[in-house]
Amino acid sequence: MALSAKLQIRQSQSLVMTPQLLQSIRLLQYSNTELQAFVDSQMECNPLLAQGAAAGSDGSLPVADGASRAAGGQSAATTSPGGPAPAAAARRTASRGPSGDGDYSIDDLADRHISLHGHAMKEVADILGGGTGRKVGEALVEHLDESGYIRVSAETVAAGLGLRTGLVEDILTRLQAEVTPAGLFARDLAECLTLQLKRQNRFDPVIGIVLKNLDLLARRDFSALRRLTGEDEAELMEILAEIRGLDPKPGHAFDHDGSEAIVPDVFVTEAADGGWRVELNPDALPRVIVDNTYLAAVRGGALTDADVAFLGECQQSANWLVRSLDQRARTILKVATEIVRRQDGFLTRGVGGLRPMTLMSVAEAIGMHESTVSRVTSTKYIATPRGTFEMRFFFTVAIASADGGDPHSAESVKHRIKILIDAESVGNVMSDDDIAAILKKEGIDLARRTVAKYRESLGIASSIQRRREMNARKLAS
Repeated sequence: MALSAKLQIRQSQSLVMTPQLLQSIRLLQYSNTELQAFVDSQMECNPLLAQGAAAGSDGSLPVADGASRAAGGQSAATTSPGGPAPAAAARRTASRGPSGDGDYSIDDLADRHISLHGHAMKEVADILGGGTGRKVGEALVEHLDESGYIRVSAETVAAGLGLRTGLVEDILTRLQAEVTPAGLFARDLAECLTLQLKRQNRFDPVIGIVLKNLDLLARRDFSALRRLTGEDEAELMEILAEIRGLDPKPGHAFDHDGSEAIVPDVFVTEAADGGWRVELNPDALPRVIVDNTYLAAVRGGALTDADVAFLGECQQSANWLVRSLDQRARTILKVATEIVRRQDGFLTRGVGGLRPMTLMSVAEAIGMHESTVSRVTSTKYIATPRGTFEMRFFFTVAIASADGGDPHSAESVKHRIKILIDAESVGNVMSDDDIAAILKKEGIDLARRTVAKYRESLGIASSIQRRREMNARKLAS
């Protein structure tokens, strides 16, 4: 069969995601911090983008002459009236800025919180002074983890510095004995607690045995601990109380990441008609404008073909960013409004009124794809009269009702389990089967293994461990 070359015309369709479409999808799942960082990077490389004017009281942005605006077309919505609403209302985060004439001092720009690394370096300098000791101490600081523990052996540090292992161990021992807070430079949890007890002159052989068997303490196996220590349960409970008063992670005292307030993306407040008002937080919206006045001025000058092409790309990119930010804001508001409409019971009564809700059900209600709702609810927060919650908090699986009524939310069931266990007494500790039976009488059809799973997710010990601890507390009282 002879081979020959020929031309054929074929028509086909394919779904292609452009780079801008991909970036628009990413914008949806950015937190407000990540979004601001992205916008800042775009403003650095695009001369047509500029910081917008201050947001108005309704969360929208004023439109400057010759400029287009972003972040806030529709800024608020009101759900249909619900039942009696709490009088408390969420408040906007107060804007922070310089006082007086508006000038910042160098103190305003500096980080006033010392880090673990900075504190440990200062302690090394104070305790060891200079010379070889300080060199070893600084090397040890570099191996501290976020909890304040040393995660490297003395042999490894000595080999890296070309020194004797014994010298490194002596310096580590001195640091452990004198550093503040006590417990820094420990090699494990038991040593960390031991260092703190020794500093308090509370360490003795019995506590030493307990610390060597922390796994038994975690399981609340007081019978084994009694055999090892020779103490009764009352004494063991005193030791347990003393250990609980120690700091297992002294390095976390210098962890300031959690001290920053969460900036909610959406505020929910009580409306005058008894419903709920849902509005975007203007402080979480980047204020970006396309400076068309500057663009017109630049185009009025002598430009090369390369300059014209560059300005065209910048204008296209800037207009895309403005539209994407506006669409992102509208989408967040739309999803948040539907969440509030469905969770009126939670806003009115608390966790017990939380209804089961899925991403798919919300997506179908607002005419969006499930993946879009998933991205919108990722790392976004709603400030409500009940507190500030991540949007994902409101999405829980449905648990069937034993009497054929409305299904229950998994979170509300967990809350009920916690209430039941908190009400236990010494002679009335419920097993998982007992809890499942009580829930079934209340119309919640839950298997024993599911009760156990929910109990463990709440950090609650088993009935055997709870009974042991209650009996020990009774003996200690």
